[in-house]
Amino acid sequence: MSLKSMEILIEQLKQQLLALDKSEIQNESLRKELMQLIANTEQEAFEKLEPEDKVYLARHPLRPNAKCYIDMLFDGFMEMHGDRYYGDDQSMIGGVGLLKGIPVTIIGQVKGKTLEENMKRNFGMPHPEGYRKALRLAKQAEKFGRPIITLIDTPGAYPGIGAEERGQAEAIADCLKTFMELTVPIIAVVVGEGGSGGALAIGIADRIMMLEHSIYSVLSPEGFASILWKDASRAKEAAKLMKLTAQDLYQLGVVDILIEEPVGGIHTQVDFVMAQLKERLYEELAKLIKEKKDSLLQQRYEKFRRMAIPEVYEQ
Repeated sequence: MSLKSMEILIEQLKQQLLALDKSEIQNESLRKELMQLIANTEQEAFEKLEPEDKVYLARHPLRPNAKCYIDMLFDGFMEMHGDRYYGDDQSMIGGVGLLKGIPVTIIGQVKGKTLEENMKRNFGMPHPEGYRKALRLAKQAEKFGRPIITLIDTPGAYPGIGAEERGQAEAIADCLKTFMELTVPIIAVVVGEGGSGGALAIGIADRIMMLEHSIYSVLSPEGFASILWKDASRAKEAAKLMKLTAQDLYQLGVVDILIEEPVGGIHTQVDFVMAQLKERLYEELAKLIKEKKDSLLQQRYEKFRRMAIPEVYEQ
């Protein structure tokens, strides 16, 4: 049974428990049985998650978006708008805030929580002006010596004709080049869905973190299946082949740090996970700030060079 089906079953059991609590006839024995059944079902659902389940959790409608992370992790956030070329892309949010007293620049991709917000934020798929806004803020951070924290959550860069006409590929390539050469510490956190070059554009960092049930891949499983087999319905099979889970990527040396999520996913205990993430971000940032610029750049270069060494993939 898929995780989605298990979630539906758990919700039905919770409704039964709620109905029992509201009933005039109190049956404590039945209530305890239902509570135990719910707990056992949740535990069973999350004991052996398949890659398709990870994809489902990464896209879960209740999963916090980048704006939620900004509100809960950083103090005094001041958002900045526009790329100074074309306009302001609201699928890419950026600004300045404090991480436990340390001034940082935050850049994140934002999915909407409602249909209206998703339309406004283009379902988390940035246009070229979004990437150019990220570039502007990254260069500003370097100018003032502020570390950068990026929050990755996108199905991919928007592939529309207008975006291509305005230089989508160039904007992404410019991000890759610029972030590799920045002389300030960078930490990237994959908080949900990290898809294709749209995610990688703000994924060049000295430390790459992933939430336990997030994904990071060259494209979506549906896209992979459509290209390889001309059949998007084989997305479940594709997800297994793509090595897109946080655990796979940690073993391959692509990701440095995994942030644990509770049974049920981050949306079941948001405050707890945010507190853990905030502490880990602060710890890693404190280490990186002490590095000299030349050493920071060299280590970043070597980090990405190591990802291509066959021995790393065999470990």
